[in-house]
Amino acid sequence: MKKIESIKLVLKEGTAFDLYFLDGTVKRYDILSLADKFPQLNALKDRELFLKGKLLGWSGVYWNEDLDIECDTVYEEGIDVSKEYDDIDNVVLGYKIRELRRKADLSQVELSKKAGIDQSDLSKIEKGLANPSIKQISRVLVVLNQRITIEAK
Repeated sequence: MKKIESIKLVLKEGTAFDLYFLDGTVKRYDILSLADKFPQLNALKDRELFLKGKLLGWSGVYWNEDLDIECDTVYEEGIDVSKEYDDIDNVVLGYKIRELRRKADLSQVELSKKAGIDQSDLSKIEKGLANPSIKQISRVLVVLNQRITIEAK
């Protein structure tokens, strides 16, 4: 079975959250839908606690030792809300660049200097907050010994 990687968490109203996946989809899930099976999840009705949710690597959403959910569950049972987001491609691209940079054992400062772009711009790209030019991406990927491929779907 293919590994399902989550890359960004967006906490919503109530006990719902959206999870971005590396394949370019975003799924919405209400954690209380599991409360009948796992009553301890009712604790997440406390908004302060719910807002402490964090992405645990690529594999799950974590609140504390007793409160978590695997990303596979969200991917399989969540509602696809990808059309509500126009930043998915930038988030996926940024995640991939950050992972390549880490594998190359480079800091953001080192990569930005070698690529000839501002470190703050690289940070925004990695967070999916920028809309980088192909030229910027190409410069970064050259340093990382990667090639850019553009695919139209």
